[in-house]
Amino acid sequence: MEWLLRDEYSRWVDRTRWVEPAWKMLLSNKAILPILWELFPSHPNLLPASFEPMAGDYVAKPFWSREGANVTLCVNGEKSTTPGPCDGPVIYQKFHRPPEFHGQHPIIGSWIIGEEAGGLGIREDATLVTGNLSRFVPHYIA
Repeated sequence: MEWLLRDEYSRWVDRTRWVEPAWKMLLSNKAILPILWELFPSHPNLLPASFEPMAGDYVAKPFWSREGANVTLCVNGEKSTTPGPCDGPVIYQKFHRPPEFHGQHPIIGSWIIGEEAGGLGIREDATLVTGNLSRFVPHYIA
C-alpha cells in the first residue's frame, strides 16, 4: 500500500472509499519500531530498535518490507540478506533468536480489535527469517 503515496493519483487518497483504509500503512511501516522503543524503552514486548546501526547482533528491515523481503541478519559478525523487491530506508532492531521446534522457527502475529484478541497467525520456517513461502496457520479467536 505504501506505493500509493508515490502514485500520481495520491492527491485523491483522502476522497476515496477504501476496503482497507490507507491509515493502516502507518501501523505496518517498520519505522514505527524505533518510535515505540523510544516511547516505551525496555518494554518486555519490544526489542531495542533504532534508525541508526547498532552494535552486536541485529536485523536491518526496510520500512516497507513484507513477508521477510530484503531483511539483513547480522549475527556473530556475518551478514545475510533475504531477496526481495524492497528498497529504501531501513530500521535496525536487536536480533533475538526465535525458538526452534523440530527444525522450525515459529513467529506469531496477533491482531487486537479494540482491546480484545481478534486472531493470530503462526508463520514458521527452517530459516531465521520467515517469508511468503513459509508455512502459515491462521487462528480465529471467538
